[in-house]
Amino acid sequence: MTNRGTEIERFAAWVEDLMRERGYDIDSPRGGGRTRLAEDAGVHRAAVTRLLQRQSMPDLETMRGLARVLGVGLRDMLIRSGRASESELPLPGSGGEEPAGGGRGRVTPEEAAVLLGIPGSHRRQFVEMTEMILAVSGAAAVGGRGRRGTGASSRS
Repeated sequence: MTNRGTEIERFAAWVEDLMRERGYDIDSPRGGGRTRLAEDAGVHRAAVTRLLQRQSMPDLETMRGLARVLGVGLRDMLIRSGRASESELPLPGSGGEEPAGGGRGRVTPEEAAVLLGIPGSHRRQFVEMTEMILAVSGAAAVGGRGRRGTGASSRS
């Protein structure tokens, strides 16, 4: 029982930190952050409230919505919540499958943005900056919008 309570406490604290980082006002009574987060995520406000009050863990659909809006991977949500372990959800390339980038362990700027948890609102900027840095430095990009680089296939 205590272990489950500790999981909820840790997970809720992590989500609260993410909310604050993303500009959701959850500290003032009239800030509206919980309602806005619920609306942005397409989930019930009660589910957000129950989590932040450490009453219950969100269901899978709520986690999907929260992950999308908070700019983190669903994998991270599931692991942080205690619903799954890292060994149950291995990262690509860690369980014998071929890594992105044709076996070199390289990823496209788009894939890197997702893996790093860059929020959707900032992904285009991240990708453009990364592509610019790669071009200026002479490093070959894998995939990308211009399909420059090593010829490794990327997702279309």
